[in-house]
Amino acid sequence: MRSRRALALAVAALGSFAGGTIGTLLLATVAAPLASLAARVEAADYTALMVCGLVAAIVVAQGSVLKAVVMTTAGLALGMVGTDPTTGQARFTMGIPELVDGIGFMPLAIGMFGLAEIVGRLASRSEQPVTSARIDHLRPRPGEAKRAVVSTLRGTAIGSVLGVLPGGGPVIASFASYAMEKKLASGATALGSGAIEGIAGPESANNAAAQTSFVPLLTLGLPSGPVGALLLGALIVHGIQPGPTVLTTEPTLFWGLVASMWIGNVMLLALNLPLVGWWARLARVPYRFLYPTTVALSCTGIYALNHSTLDLLLTALFGVAGYLLRRRGFEPAPLVLAFILTQPIRDNLNRALVFSNGDLTTFVTHPLSAVLLAIAGASLLVTTLPAVRRRRALLV
Repeated sequence: MRSRRALALAVAALGSFAGGTIGTLLLATVAAPLASLAARVEAADYTALMVCGLVAAIVVAQGSVLKAVVMTTAGLALGMVGTDPTTGQARFTMGIPELVDGIGFMPLAIGMFGLAEIVGRLASRSEQPVTSARIDHLRPRPGEAKRAVVSTLRGTAIGSVLGVLPGGGPVIASFASYAMEKKLASGATALGSGAIEGIAGPESANNAAAQTSFVPLLTLGLPSGPVGALLLGALIVHGIQPGPTVLTTEPTLFWGLVASMWIGNVMLLALNLPLVGWWARLARVPYRFLYPTTVALSCTGIYALNHSTLDLLLTALFGVAGYLLRRRGFEPAPLVLAFILTQPIRDNLNRALVFSNGDLTTFVTHPLSAVLLAIAGASLLVTTLPAVRRRRALLV
């Protein structure tokens, strides 16, 4: 018997390379048209788009729709913690000064996904056997190569679109791609049972979004995250003003950036594939050694971000909460995705209301936002109707 861990690492490397390469090509070829298109999209349209993202988190979630709604609402509530950018008032901070800047994404993600998984493993009190299988097997099973290619293209498309949108980025793209693959997969290909789609899709989406996120950064001056904000500051410090004409006024910068992205993708593949076997050998390490090491590294990374003990406490709290929620059938993905989308929704909603003098009809008078809200409403209706009918049948 041979291990499939090496295959998973190889697919992750190839998916990242494919997504990054296609994203770089899109940046090089369609940056100017996409920038012009994005410049025409108004705040009301972005708000409706983010609402579609929230509805998508509910629609693609497995299991109960009501539980997905609860988790999405909880994610929005957690994302509201902090200081209101309009009034400057602290919201839901419970008098804790460290929460004035809000809850960090890393404590939430590591707690809900990483520590929750470890707590669940330990609570089961079952020591998983350490694999002794050979780890040099990179040959996919029949049909897996085709499914991996399809998932890679699907993830690349999702990442490319979300990367171009201001407020999007690799994180949202990864979760959106994983949610999509989880919804489409079924039976023997269900995610969590070794399906290759769960690796190929999110990895390609992540890298594609990382490349195309430079479109709004360079052409509109809108960063999609903290790293983009740092790059924007560096450009301004060096006298480079991002804008629609940056491709003509700073061609050396633009094409040099495109070339560096391509070289980086090639180096990523060249460094990862030869070391796949070595990384796969970590599967031979007993879990009783991996668990404390993982927790220690996670806590070290969390503390290094802001040197905050509160972040460590929040990570532990989210870890326990994630374990308890999973036991009750609540998926953490809608919560995390809603948490990520809270700030873009809040900022664009405030901007749209300011531009319309507080008129809520602006969301239906703009054609694009009206269409997006209609799609969101129809998707939610189609998703909830079967559950309502089943419940009515049981009551009758």
